[in-house]
Amino acid sequence: MVRGALTAGERASTLVRFTEPANIELVVDIEGIRALTPNYEHLYQVTGNTLPYATQEWHLAWCEHLLSRNPHLPQQPLFCVLRNGDGACTAIVPLILTRRRLGPLKVSALGLVGADQSLTELRNPLIEPGYERAAVRAVHDRLATMPGWDWIQWSGVSAALAEALALEAAPQWYQTLDDYVLDLPSDWPQLRATLGHNMRKVLRRSYEGLGRDGHNFEFVVARDPVEVRWALYRFLELHTLRARMPFGPIHADRFGAHSPRAFLYGVCDRLAARDAVRVFQLRIADVVVASRIGFVIGDSLYLYHSGFDPAWARYSVMTTTMAETVRYAIAAGLRSVNLSLVAEHSKLRWRPRRVDFYSALVHRDSVRSRLACRAYRIAVSGNSAPRRLLRRLVPSRRDWN
Repeated sequence: MVRGALTAGERASTLVRFTEPANIELVVDIEGIRALTPNYEHLYQVTGNTLPYATQEWHLAWCEHLLSRNPHLPQQPLFCVLRNGDGACTAIVPLILTRRRLGPLKVSALGLVGADQSLTELRNPLIEPGYERAAVRAVHDRLATMPGWDWIQWSGVSAALAEALALEAAPQWYQTLDDYVLDLPSDWPQLRATLGHNMRKVLRRSYEGLGRDGHNFEFVVARDPVEVRWALYRFLELHTLRARMPFGPIHADRFGAHSPRAFLYGVCDRLAARDAVRVFQLRIADVVVASRIGFVIGDSLYLYHSGFDPAWARYSVMTTTMAETVRYAIAAGLRSVNLSLVAEHSKLRWRPRRVDFYSALVHRDSVRSRLACRAYRIAVSGNSAPRRLLRRLVPSRRDWN
């Protein structure tokens, strides 16, 4: 049913804790999300979260900069906060309600924060291990009492939460996302020894090419909030240059419009204030020629978007930047580097392990909602005609202006 399902021991833990009472409250505005700081901090500790997308800073920045306020496409936060019988927070499920009208037809859907163009890659909510079933049951029971929605889209959730959905709801699975995580040894030579012959050759050539032509590089890491701000300006230039390259793999400019740029500055400002941002930069002759954003969350480094100057492509400056980034993470005592989604050759040659995340739709118990959900599922599965229709009805993506 679900790749990477829970082990017997984990499933037993879920069953035991599911019997505990769960109280749920709904938070429907940004001020309410800000007030949840102690609950977020508690969940960071008990979940061991390593994803920037599950942080309060990410949720606030997303709601401030990307939440639609268009009267024809209204969106509203609907964060579900669960507590056990002792009052301790066991889960924050950050849902967004999106409504759309097309003539007399209304469609409303709930989804986890992050309906954007590849800005929020994974949306797994913060749930204390063992409380996944309690969270799913409480969320669905509470929402069943509320009118005005057709389905919940659980996008990019962990195997444990997927298992809970299978046990407590009737999910329609439509996508599996592959995340790639590089576990780090205690030093660089150990990691290098695990790489294949071709990869070691690629690394050697990336360094030797610069040296052979007399180009000395400096690896600079911006982490102070002011330094991060300056580094983001150059990052955006390089990201755009990479997207406009007339050769090589196609890369979209994720920050070409105002709203994504404002979001990037906003979320990095917030996360840099807690020393969670790293902007890795390769500088040659006082000019940054390659850059990548990283987030230090828990004991892991999550690698976000990147950019480089195509004029330096023949020197494989992004490969050098990546190698220096991994060496930085090892020296910092981090346990892993998350290479993010998509099975690109540049990632797989580091020999990371794969972590599966799952996506499912759970519709409301009505004929109308069942039909709407079925149409949406067909659309996301690739059928072109329903896909064109659903783009008009349910904009899971939109142009950010």
